[in-house]
Amino acid sequence: MNREAIYHRTMLPFAYPVGEHELRLVLRAAKDDIYFSEVFYGDRYAEPGSEVSTLMRKEASDSLFDYYTVTLYTEEKRVRYFFHLSDRREDIWYSEKGFSVARPKEGLFQYPYICPADLFSEPEWIRGRTMYQIFPDRFCNGDRDNDPEGCLKWGETPKADSFFGGDLKGIIDRLDYLADLGIGVIYLTPIFKSPSNHKYDTADYYSIDPAFGDRDILKRLVSEAHRRDIKVILDGVFNHCGKDFFAFQDVVKHGASSPYKDWFNIHSFPVRAGKDPNYETFASGVYTMPKLMTHNPELREYLIKVGEHWVREVDIDGWRLDVANEIDHDFWREFRKRVKAIKPDAFIIGEVWHDSLEWLRGDQFDSVMNYPWREAVLDFFARGEIDAVGFDERVAGLRMAHSSNIWPGLVNLLGSHDTARVLTLCSDRRRAALAAVFQMTYPGLPMIYYGDEIGMEGGDDPDCRRTFIWDEEGQDNKLLNLYRQLIKLRRIFPHLSDGDYRTWHTEGNVYAYINDGIGVVINNSDEDISLRLDNFTIHRTVDILSRKSYGLGRYLSIDLKPYSAAILLTERDYEKMREAGAC
Repeated sequence: MNREAIYHRTMLPFAYPVGEHELRLVLRAAKDDIYFSEVFYGDRYAEPGSEVSTLMRKEASDSLFDYYTVTLYTEEKRVRYFFHLSDRREDIWYSEKGFSVARPKEGLFQYPYICPADLFSEPEWIRGRTMYQIFPDRFCNGDRDNDPEGCLKWGETPKADSFFGGDLKGIIDRLDYLADLGIGVIYLTPIFKSPSNHKYDTADYYSIDPAFGDRDILKRLVSEAHRRDIKVILDGVFNHCGKDFFAFQDVVKHGASSPYKDWFNIHSFPVRAGKDPNYETFASGVYTMPKLMTHNPELREYLIKVGEHWVREVDIDGWRLDVANEIDHDFWREFRKRVKAIKPDAFIIGEVWHDSLEWLRGDQFDSVMNYPWREAVLDFFARGEIDAVGFDERVAGLRMAHSSNIWPGLVNLLGSHDTARVLTLCSDRRRAALAAVFQMTYPGLPMIYYGDEIGMEGGDDPDCRRTFIWDEEGQDNKLLNLYRQLIKLRRIFPHLSDGDYRTWHTEGNVYAYINDGIGVVINNSDEDISLRLDNFTIHRTVDILSRKSYGLGRYLSIDLKPYSAAILLTERDYEKMREAGAC
């Protein structure tokens, strides 16, 4: 037995409560090494040797490890436990003291108590919803009177400094389109006063940019969205500000005597607010975006009050937080506490492009933009750098890197304002459609970047920020209808979000899996395939994409054309889709 690979600790993501009396345990072992794993557990204060046992199940495997899981019920809310492992050659016991050949009597793993404050759950409203990201300047122009000077004609090729006149009124005008699509959450990139088209260089955190509208228009947008059961999330940029922010301008003017000098990291005075800046900035030398020192008490209070203000005044449903990984954890703990005090079910998303466990312990963010997941999806569907086995290992490893109660809210995106569009990267509409099928049938919260549903293309920024194509002749109607169908699928079966997920088949570029009793088979190859799979249900099934029916039996035989998929529902569940007009 490969003992070096066996690992468990009484902390995330290996031990955590999933209910008032429920504790989830995860044990890691070398891939294909252990025959079975069981856990012995009992009340921490019970007599030694009184522990009872239960088998663990192998829930997932990545390229190196298998992950065994179990959820324990504990009436007393306090647990001691240890593991018994076998590889058919030897049996060992594993406790906090390490390995032993005899059942341990001391040094057991201890979970002291499931405290109510330690229970984490996503806002209930996220389940079954699909998020839609809007870059306001490029979505729809609803009020030409507020267009910035020098706007380009709608549809022209964007440059880094281009304006097109999209605004909040335009979004209001298109809410019925979003509702018809089935969207449940709108995420707007920054809308506060700023000289740029992207607004990530905030000049005034308390004013809507005049090119987008005003506070009353935002209130109307939120109200009209809520009337259609659509939530609204704003983008908060608290890592840095714009050079026109009042506090930075005061430092430029008054230098070391400014009361705001400690809001920034100024290397020397006077301030050089231009190229070759003598102050810390966002990224590397972006002088238009001075970095904010969020550990400063006065600045911290100012920014957190901004977060409170827009929740209280406009009734937004949460925040997406830009460059969240470069702000101290204490700031985010206080931010969460204060925002949730106003709106307990506010949804807080951090922009973190890498391993995000440190922000997802239940005391900071509810979710992150799941860019590592996006990379795995693109490596399989767009770049062809991994096969189905490698893809399954990648997504499994990403699931097991987080606690399972985080899974429903992880924002699974195929693209954003910071990336090339998925269709451009796939270079084939069929492969882009397969990526969407996977996105919409995978645990988490899928996010559509505006226009992806109609087949918009675009390379890296600024090309990915083209204006929305409202002329239906320029839209991919087949792709749009697929998105509508997939979004309805999630609405009707909201527990797709939760993560009752298991791999069904991996061979070459053919990948099949089961999530919440729904079977999905994806042929990501350029060849016709015929598969004979162990059936995942005792009921007859129907593929909602082809409407083909499959009979009873131990095995399911399925044929798929190149770059196509099947989504298999039981006949009873298929009727739910049909009654909803989704089939």
